[in-house]
Amino acid sequence: QVQLVESGGGLVQPGGSLRLSCAASGSIFSMYAMNWYRQAPGKQRELVATITSGGSTNYADSVKGRFTISRDNAKNTVYLQMNSLKPEDTAVYFCNAYRRALTRSYDYWGQGTQVTVSS
Repeated sequence: QVQLVESGGGLVQPGGSLRLSCAASGSIFSMYAMNWYRQAPGKQRELVATITSGGSTNYADSVKGRFTISRDNAKNTVYLQMNSLKPEDTAVYFCNAYRRALTRSYDYWGQGTQVTVSS
């Protein structure tokens, strides 16, 4: 079965930076769009950033200009560089892999990594 494992979360002060990583098992990367979601307590999960199989990126307005998503297909890894962090960025961040094929769709999730922005 496909597994996604996030890492790189932690405690950081406002204005600081973190780099999240998501490592995927197997050779599943090249045809998948990769996404980062986040969820704060009492809030619904929101899409933060996406990168397509072709390398196109999109970001939520709340993180645009501060976060950068990238991927390394040779390493089956997607990254989220988070700069100028704000307290409202505090959440559990989840990695997601998605692919719509002709016959069906494929959708996988990691367990999440905690990001806390606080002074």
